[in-house]
Formats: sequence, structure tokens, C-alpha cells
Amino acid sequence: MRKTNKVLSMVLVSAMTASLAACGGGNTTEPTTTAAADTTAAETTAAEAKEDEETTAAAGAEESGDFNIAVCLASEPQTIDPALNSAVDGAIMINHMFEGLIKWVDDGEGNAMLAPGQAESWEKVVNDDGTVTYTMKMRDGIKWSDGKEVTAGDFEYSWKRLATPDTAADYCYMIDMVQGYADVAAGTADPDTLAIKAIDDKTLEIVLSYDCPYFEEIMAFPATFPVRQDMVEGNDEWTYDPASYVGNGPYKMKEWSHNAYILAEKNTEYYDYANLGPETIRFTLLDDANAMLAAYKSGELQFIEEVPTDEIANYLASGEMDIADYIGTYYVCFNTEDEVFSDPKIRKAFSLAIDRNYIVENVTQTGEVPATGFVPSGVYDADGSSGDDFRTVGGEYYSVAEADYEKNCEEAKALLAEAGYPGGEGFPTVEYMYNTDDRHKAIGEALQNMWQTVLGVNVTLNNQDWNVFLQTRKDGDYQIARNGWIADYNDPCSFLDMWYTDGGNNDAQYSNKEYDAFIDAAKATSVQADRMKAFHDAEDLLMGTDSVHAPIYFYTQKYMMEEGIEGMYYTPLGYFFFGYTHK
Repeated sequence: MRKTNKVLSMVLVSAMTASLAACGGGNTTEPTTTAAADTTAAETTAAEAKEDEETTAAAGAEESGDFNIAVCLASEPQTIDPALNSAVDGAIMINHMFEGLIKWVDDGEGNAMLAPGQAESWEKVVNDDGTVTYTMKMRDGIKWSDGKEVTAGDFEYSWKRLATPDTAADYCYMIDMVQGYADVAAGTADPDTLAIKAIDDKTLEIVLSYDCPYFEEIMAFPATFPVRQDMVEGNDEWTYDPASYVGNGPYKMKEWSHNAYILAEKNTEYYDYANLGPETIRFTLLDDANAMLAAYKSGELQFIEEVPTDEIANYLASGEMDIADYIGTYYVCFNTEDEVFSDPKIRKAFSLAIDRNYIVENVTQTGEVPATGFVPSGVYDADGSSGDDFRTVGGEYYSVAEADYEKNCEEAKALLAEAGYPGGEGFPTVEYMYNTDDRHKAIGEALQNMWQTVLGVNVTLNNQDWNVFLQTRKDGDYQIARNGWIADYNDPCSFLDMWYTDGGNNDAQYSNKEYDAFIDAAKATSVQADRMKAFHDAEDLLMGTDSVHAPIYFYTQKYMMEEGIEGMYYTPLGYFFFGYTHK
């Protein structure tokens, strides 16, 4: 998912062990003892942990009145339509106002794990032909925020809407494991042929074309959340009006003052309403780090992710800023259809000229790790028990050792000369685009200087507001752009299938039939060793041969939360949850 500002804990390995163990072969029935029962236990643990929290919260409420929280994630979101959103800030808001079949819950220690959401249980059957059938039983008492009952049919409608080409959802491919998806997405089959069916109001059947190891995470992913057909159809502006932005999550939209804030209030129809924390959650919309910090220091905001770059060291030293690990890559994205950057030699030269150590040590300064490939550390490989992740197995595509930077620069100069620009002579002025943010600006200025010093080329900088930037980059109206991607689920597929020809998140406009074939091969098998080999082959082509991107570092996340607030938890995918916070 596109990175704005986000955090995650490296707890996905333990959180997903049970559900991954459920994958198997043969015509076997796997009841929810391998998935839902384990997550039900997690939900019970979380509920028990909340009992103490509720007592504390109630005592605090008696003394100080209702608790409200104001947070700042980013500026105006591009969209908060679950199917159309592709950014983390939007996803966090959607996670508070909608809920999927499966959800993330607090494990009682501030980390998140999967648990039943709108579905109270499910059964998985691996069929003789290799297809897989999930039968989801809906929870009793689930309602939309206007009081109407949520049914299995709402999910059937929403998943078919996601897959339909007319919806133009960047994340339509997130359900490409559902039988019939390819033909529906291509526009050659009716959406009703997608293998998701409401058997009745309380029973949803989903048939997968193969045994997808991360499907339970997909069911907790915002793009698969339900939307109301009567609110969506014929109303392109449905997300802007609280009257039509009807959700099924713990909070509901009360007000949207554009470019200022989105105010969410408790959803009285939510089945766990009694345990919710803040009366309201105010998502303040800012892109100026100085303004964020000032609002935080004044008490107007209780949570921020960004501070001015030159303030980071002080807040880290004082202990006021927290740093969390999570799985993601900050990178430079080249437009492969651009006249200049259509040449992989030029793309590789620009990548090799980057001093990644300088950027993480002198610019970002929050523990980031220089990137040696596109798929970051922490992503599973075939044998997770060996301790080797995908990045370790895949190795380095260039050395990030400080002693080797000069060698990288010499190779970069040679490649640029081979491309017809010795010493940068005759190379046209090109533009680097980033979204408005102090850190992105500082990184852009560092890159600008490195490319000028090493390659002798002139690069101008252009910043845009977040929602405008997203659209410009998606449209391919750029030459070089800042980019970042965080795992949507713990599998290399989350980082690699997005570069499939005409993929919804393929901002590089990259197209290579051989690459597509590797992704197809990985998705055609449930054998982990074979899947991972295909993914490694794909990354070798993406990074080693075609140099489509210039990864800079693997993410860490900084954030600041007002002292005394408890109950916030976050997922391995970068979603903060504020619905159970209290003082």
C-alpha cells in the first residue's frame, strides 16, 4: 500500500502462524479450529485485557468527562471509498468506519492479530481439483450505521464491484485468487460469474482457484470491506456526505470539512459499541510538519507521525518519539515510458549514484536500513523456520557498504556513457516529483545533489499536494517520483504483483511479458518453494535486468502520542487503531 505515514509491529509471523498452517491439499475439510477458533481465542484474550482498560477508562471519564482524540495522518485523502483507496491514511480511516469479514484486534499488548470480524466463523475446504471453498458464517447483530442489517449479499455485491473494470479500482487484483476473477476483470465475463455467493443472509461462499496462503489477510484488507449498494450506485459523491457514507465499522462519519478534518463518532449500531473508547476521532488533515508539531504541543492533536526533520534527533533523545519496525520500502520510481527513462542503463545509473547510507544516517535518522532490493526484510520466504526471509535468500542487487559506494559511482558513470551521455554531456534536464513533506523534500534535495555530482546531470524538484501527487503519478505524468510501498499482507506477492502489465498500482508503467509470466507461475501453485522461486525470478528481472526502481531504504516508523493515552494498537501492515483508546 502506498506509504504516507504509517507504523507496524513485526508480529505478523506469530499472528499468522495458525492460519498459514491451515493450508493443505486433498479433499479435506478444515474447520475454523485452524483459523477462526485461534482468532476467537485471540479476541477473548483481547476482551479480557479490555476489562481492566474499561474500568480505568470509566474512572477517568468520571473525572474528566467524555474522551475525544485528534490525530494527524496526512492531508486531504484522495478517496475513502474502500474499493478505490490505495493509500495508508485513507485505509486507516476506512478501518475505523468499515469492517471486513475478518478484522485486526488488540492482542492485549498493543499488537494486532487476526480475529473474526463481520464473520463469526468460517470453514475452509481444499477440493480434489485444487480449488478451495471458504464458507463464511456471518455474525449475529451486525448492522450498518443507519440501522439496516448487514448481510452476506452486501459482501457479494462489494467484491463484484471491486473486480468490475468500470469501478477502476487500483486494488481489484487483491481478489485475483477468487475463481472467475480474470475474466471479470478483463471485461469478458459478467460480474455474477465471480465465485462469491450469498447462500443466504448469514452464509457467504467464496471459491478460490488455488490455495492462497494469505487469503485470511485479504479478508481483513480495506478493499474487500462491504459498501451499501443503495448508497454507492448512481452517486459518485457518496463518500463526501455523512448521510450516504454509511459504514459497518465501530465509528461513522459525522462531518468532513475538506482540507481541515474528518470527524468520526461512535457508531451506536456497532456490535461492540459498549467497549469503544473515544466519543469522537478527529482525523486532522495537514501536510506541514511544523503545523503538526505545533498542534501536538498545544494539545490540539494527541497523535502525529511527522515532525520537522531537524527536530527528530531531539525528540528521539528525549524519548517523546517512538520508533516501530515494519515491512516496507522507500524508493525512487522511474517512468519506464518516458523518453529518457525508457533506457534501463539510465535507470540503473541513477540508482547506483544514490548514497543510501548518507540518506539514512544524515537525512532520515530514524533507524532505516539501506535497501539492497525491492522486497524488504521481514517478508516470508519458502522456509520461514530457517530464519531466512525473502531478502536474505534473494541477496543484494548492489552493495550498500560504504566502502563500495565509489565503485557504484564508477559503474553508474560508465552506464550513462554507454547510454550516450558521457559525463552527463547532452543529458536533458529531468524532474523529480514528491508530495509535500519536509522529509521527502530533504531526500529529494540529497538525490538532486548526488545525481549532479556523480552523473553531471541536472534534476529539478517539483512538489505537489498528496491527493494531486497520487493522481499525477498514477497517470504516468512524471519522469522520476518518490514512492513507497508497505506490505498489504506478508508475502512477496504484495510487492511484486503490482508491476504486472497494466496493474492498478503499476506507477512505473512497466510492461514485460517475461515478468508477467513469473507472476502467473507464482500464482498458479500452492507449493511454497515453487512460488518463491518464481517470485525471486521476477525480482531478478525487475531489479537486476530492467532496473525499474531505485530502492533507497527499508522503512521504520516514527510517531508521537500524548502521554497517558492507552489502548492504541497497530498492525504489521501499518494501520493504527484508535477506537479503543482511553486516558
